[in-house]
Amino acid sequence: MLPRNYAPSLGLRGFIRRHYVFEADLPDNYLLEDKLLSEFPFIRILVKGEWTAETSPGNWTSSGRAVFFGPNARPLNVRCQGSFKVVGFAVRPSGWKGLFPCPANDVADQMLPLSDLIGSAADDMLQGVMNASDDHTAIKAIENVMLAVHEQRGRPSGDQTMRLFEDIAQFDSTTPVHVAAERLGISVRQLERRCLTTFGHLPKTILRRSRFLDMATALRGFSDPDQELLAALRYFDQSHRTNEFKHFIGLPPGAFEKAPTPLLTAGLKLRAEGLT
Repeated sequence: MLPRNYAPSLGLRGFIRRHYVFEADLPDNYLLEDKLLSEFPFIRILVKGEWTAETSPGNWTSSGRAVFFGPNARPLNVRCQGSFKVVGFAVRPSGWKGLFPCPANDVADQMLPLSDLIGSAADDMLQGVMNASDDHTAIKAIENVMLAVHEQRGRPSGDQTMRLFEDIAQFDSTTPVHVAAERLGISVRQLERRCLTTFGHLPKTILRRSRFLDMATALRGFSDPDQELLAALRYFDQSHRTNEFKHFIGLPPGAFEKAPTPLLTAGLKLRAEGLT
């Protein structure tokens, strides 16, 4: 139960990180419960299956079949009933303002109907994906809509400073915030403001979450032992490591290693394959 992923076209490479298709053939009465922890905003077209998320304690809601998931600072509990198929993509924070009118922190840690962000274009995307005969046709339908959205916004370019910060977060997440700001040639306060607008969270949260995801990716077997050792050394001690796991996934490391997390695991696999 692992996703297929595809690179975006050249025209959207500054705005989309990866496309993916994720599907599973499950019994009709099978209820899959898991957690999502995404460092990037995601758009998902639910081709098959009924999905809900715990948007407040004990309150499980659906946002339709064209869904926007904001980046998470805390895990989002989700459920899916029966077989499912999802087609979607991750948005580059550095390209956020080229596609959406609101700052990313307005929609962080939320699941929303995609129409709340791009209006009727969400219906066009849903129809195009539902009518697609294969992965590539579905992705083409998505890209046609997002190119039109970018055109309507005046074709703004991506934020190259935030693109560099994406790389720091992904490849050098032990970097202190003030050092990252120095590398980017901006003040810490400027970095904080721009991260809230594009990533949806403060830089400290972004770097902490990336360190956690490094470790989770290693524990799920998507990185080699050298990387796992490196990830382990990124925490001061066992207590620090445990606290970070409880914060970002709600489980201590040992429990996480044993827990079945097919949806989160799929996201970790995508992350390992799409660090570009």
